[in-house]
Amino acid sequence: MRIHRYELAPLGTALLLLVSLARADGAKPADPALVFGTRESVAHVHLSPDGMSVSYVEPAKGQGAVAYTLNLANGGKAHAIQYADGKPYRLEGCSWASNVRLICTVYAMIKDPNYGLLPQVRVVAINADGSNSQVLSTRQNEYSRGVAIGGGEIIDWSSGDDDAVLMTRVYVPDDHAGSHIGNSLAGLGVDRVNTRTLEVKHVIAPNSEVDGYITDGHGVLRIMIRRKTVGGGSDSGQLRYLYRAKDSTDWRPLSEYDETTRMGFQPVAVDPGLDLAYGFMKKDGRMAVYSMKLDSSLQQELVYARPDVDVDEFVTIGRQDRAVGVSYATDIRHVHYFAADIDQLRESLAAALPRQPLVDILDSSVDGRHLLIYASSDTDPGTYFILDRNTHQMANFSGSRDQLEGVQLAHVKSVVYPSGDRTRIPAYLTLPPGREDAKGLPAIVMPHGGPSYRDEWGFDWLPQYFAARGYAVLQPEFRGSSGYGDGWFVNNGFKSWQLAIGDVIAGGRWLVSEGIADPAKLGIVGWSYGGYAALQSATMDTNPFKAVVAIAPVTDLNLLRDEHSNWSDYYVIDKFLGSGPESREASPLQRAAKIKVPVLLVHGTLDFNVGVDESRAMAKRLKSLGARVELLEFEGLDHNLEDSEARAELLRRADQALTKAFNP
Repeated sequence: MRIHRYELAPLGTALLLLVSLARADGAKPADPALVFGTRESVAHVHLSPDGMSVSYVEPAKGQGAVAYTLNLANGGKAHAIQYADGKPYRLEGCSWASNVRLICTVYAMIKDPNYGLLPQVRVVAINADGSNSQVLSTRQNEYSRGVAIGGGEIIDWSSGDDDAVLMTRVYVPDDHAGSHIGNSLAGLGVDRVNTRTLEVKHVIAPNSEVDGYITDGHGVLRIMIRRKTVGGGSDSGQLRYLYRAKDSTDWRPLSEYDETTRMGFQPVAVDPGLDLAYGFMKKDGRMAVYSMKLDSSLQQELVYARPDVDVDEFVTIGRQDRAVGVSYATDIRHVHYFAADIDQLRESLAAALPRQPLVDILDSSVDGRHLLIYASSDTDPGTYFILDRNTHQMANFSGSRDQLEGVQLAHVKSVVYPSGDRTRIPAYLTLPPGREDAKGLPAIVMPHGGPSYRDEWGFDWLPQYFAARGYAVLQPEFRGSSGYGDGWFVNNGFKSWQLAIGDVIAGGRWLVSEGIADPAKLGIVGWSYGGYAALQSATMDTNPFKAVVAIAPVTDLNLLRDEHSNWSDYYVIDKFLGSGPESREASPLQRAAKIKVPVLLVHGTLDFNVGVDESRAMAKRLKSLGARVELLEFEGLDHNLEDSEARAELLRRADQALTKAFNP
């Protein structure tokens, strides 16, 4: 991989990037489905502690991936250090434990004979040249009872030892007489692990009542997270936080937080210099960021709030998780930096990258001199840059989707439309590139997943593919979406499905009323909850859609509830979905007789989020009713279908299904 260096020179308060960012409007690709469906060419990029090397992941065949390291000096050679073929283990990414040692995470969906479909995560340490690979995950043996799903989580990269990290690890009960892990010690513990020698120092003994810890970024545990349970050990959705004062080992009550209602204070980061925790708490029905002193006063102070949307992300930089700002999304995502030096840098980067307004600082060297920058827009999938703050040089490291180089992409614009009760629904509209003024287009309404989620302005391969194929695409932020406060979230998109689905249907009617969509060529496409919304929309008498494409959809709330019956989150899921006759009415499977348009169902057979049996049941029911339905299954793939060929096939089949329905 070539590293192109460009000078960033002072220009008033800004910096000037001496590089052309123009994209060529090249010819249409021979196979748009493969071009748009292909996974990112570079992902999971991280800087070494000294800022002189990077690690990154490139896709391989199927779900496979290869991790590389690269010295940034001129002529540096990339080393392939880790490979996973995706059958079943997959490579998530690698981060630097030191300048010569990395930690990689691999994961898989496993069909366990005793427990069914299980996610399994394992953590591996490896040298920057690919040598000396060692597993850091806790080990199990024939005496172990239960399965350790997680392989451990790094909670602090700056433990004081250049080769060591601080990590939480799950210990399962072990009846072996020689083991230090017995029934009373099963659960989550904290270890300081030397990634080179595998020497383990137990910092805190395993405890089944503990859900996690937050450090100060310098190797000191400051906050403990306990999860309250209800009958039989089920998760209640309520968290209790305790803190340690400076130079103390005693745990004292800090706050409580309810994940189902979002009430209370939820700490997410610690500032050791100011001796406080930053976290989320509601203000006037919307999430805001507050600080709370980590001493007996527990003094609270508002850091940042918005009157229109939730402040939903906290921004930290570098291996010590330095707290620098907060983030929120209106029609576009914004970052409010309260760290003066980073805010000044943001202004400089905005001036240097005017065509890539979404700018994220992803990583930093220990001394803060070298920064990893990611910049993108609606028509630019994104570029990784490496900035030297001392010399003002910025290197264009790599684009994230090389296969889209030269492909004309569609602009995304923010719109609003009226729902049935005249509520103004925000949405994103993507029109075919070069046809922004066209009328009577084939069109798609594309509700997002979640439902506790929202779309955002920027590049998205799914709507971009359909826009390239000539469709107008509307992505509604229906009521039940997150990010807009309690009043918009209502009771979530399942319990408040009539509102959510009504808003989705209104989006289709608006496309027609505005002349954007041909009423005979209007479809609906959704993934996960979006697939649920697509199916449920088709059960309504006011349905304007001529075809449905539902990818990994929830089809029956009782089936979804049953998928969690053996898991600790059953109580939370049950509460979220609701029960009784309302669940039947909220389920497309139970309303299938009302669906009169062609349906394409798509599902991976190893989907842990929404079981494939939900699509199978829907297909069977629709076929029994004489409806037009196809089921496309991808063997061995999970909820995200992270296989380039599979995604390309999904796009082709969806386009074909819509075209056939629009042109009977």
